Amino acid sequence: MIIQKEIILKPKQRGFYLITDEIVSQLNDLDKFCSGLAHIFIKHTSASLTINENVDPTVRTDMESFFNKIVPENATYFEHTLEGTDDMTSHLKNSILGSSITVPITNGKLNLGTWQGIYLCEHRNYGGARKIVVTVIG
Repeated sequence: MIIQKEIILKPKQRGFYLITDEIVSQLNDLDKFCSGLAHIFIKHTSASLTINENVDPTVRTDMESFFNKIVPENATYFEHTLEGTDDMTSHLKNSILGSSITVPITNGKLNLGTWQGIYLCEHRNYGGARKIVVTVIG
């Protein structure tokens, strides 16, 4: 069986956000899968997805601080700045973290570890609504 759903996330300011519950709440048929895979893809080049700790919010703050340090907005060598100083840096952060993740499904649930959650990594200062496509195969 295969299902596919496009989910629109509300606009968020720059940062790292847990979106696991937001995704799961929109997958009404997930409980019909005994086993399988959920492929989760973001349809943007200035935001990304990753899996990391879901308990301590300082992890998300530290992730933001780290990526801002390794890809600084004030670098003078970027040419792609027409949409702002956060534009090219957002593309680079997307390339580092990635546009998709895959999560196993077991007994109708995402089979994440105890301390794992799905992050939306918003790299623009004001990125707007983000579209996520979830494809479940099982």
